[in-house]
Amino acid sequence: MSGWTEFVAAFAVFLLSHAIPARPAVRARLVGALGERGFLIAYSIESLLVLTWLIVATERAPFVELWPFETWQMWVPNLALPLACQFAAFGIGAANPLSFGGDPRKPFDPQHPGVVGIVRHPLLWAIGLWAGAHVVPNGDLAHVLLFGFFAMIAVIGMLIIDRRKRRQLGAERWAELAARTSFWPFAALISGRFRPQTWRISSLRLCIGLAAWLSLLLLHPLVIGVSPLP
Repeated sequence: MSGWTEFVAAFAVFLLSHAIPARPAVRARLVGALGERGFLIAYSIESLLVLTWLIVATERAPFVELWPFETWQMWVPNLALPLACQFAAFGIGAANPLSFGGDPRKPFDPQHPGVVGIVRHPLLWAIGLWAGAHVVPNGDLAHVLLFGFFAMIAVIGMLIIDRRKRRQLGAERWAELAARTSFWPFAALISGRFRPQTWRISSLRLCIGLAAWLSLLLLHPLVIGVSPLP
């Protein structure tokens, strides 16, 4: 396969590889055969392999320019990625019953929501920032479709989760849990709905986010073949 054929095929496989295992009946069978941990490991490996193929197929797709490249455009992902990495570092495993990526076993205090008071969907915002920022310096059709798709999925995912959680928890309970959170990053903080009494920031998570950003910055030329620095 070559050109747009490989790109379309990789996109189709990527969508199917996420849609099919997510079906309750299919997931139940896979978990029954592999166990919960085995399923998650296999699903993660499969997702990484398919994503790698999609990225490679995007690089091989015919170049169709939508807007010209300018050096200043590279500042957009360089400014967005540190924040995206911190959202991911603080969001994964956090007490957050209003989104995915958190740890449901941890108790959530709506009066002191922690990172959820900064942004209700930290992991999805991390993906959305990464994808949306990369659209700007990649003004060809294949990359706009790739990064635009991930940015769109992140935003739609947040809206779907809000609607689903409101239905599952009930409007009153959802409003109680979400009172000091916000869809948009920092909106609850700026409006005064979230006023942390103390700024107890996990130094471990802060360092993990910083390490993730530096790793992406340093590995980008080796993995992608292009330096992300202006």
